[in-house]
Amino acid sequence: MATASDSEQHTAVGGLGEIALRVNDVDTMQKFYEEVIRLPLMTRVPNCAFFKIADGYGGHTQVLALFDRDLEREKKRLESLGLQVETAEYAWVHWRSLYVTDPEGNQVELAFYDANV
Repeated sequence: MATASDSEQHTAVGGLGEIALRVNDVDTMQKFYEEVIRLPLMTRVPNCAFFKIADGYGGHTQVLALFDRDLEREKKRLESLGLQVETAEYAWVHWRSLYVTDPEGNQVELAFYDANV
């Protein structure tokens, strides 16, 4: 018979490698996390920024990643890679979603917050 402590040992998370947020304005969000939260910026490319949270666990630095949530641009990019993209809207959470299938047949959802949905 398993005890509570046995199940806790099997489900305990050693650490988070990355927290990813889809954001409307990468520049504004970068400024907030750099200047207000004071996370050190690791790298910035046009549509995303990565901040160091901690040294991490098992050699993986813990990071916060901010990604541009521009749905139409992302849809076009995925289609240009030859992927079939399905779309959906979920008004109850104000999400618009893109769905693609990975090479092993798993469906991947990219969700974008949109207050107008």
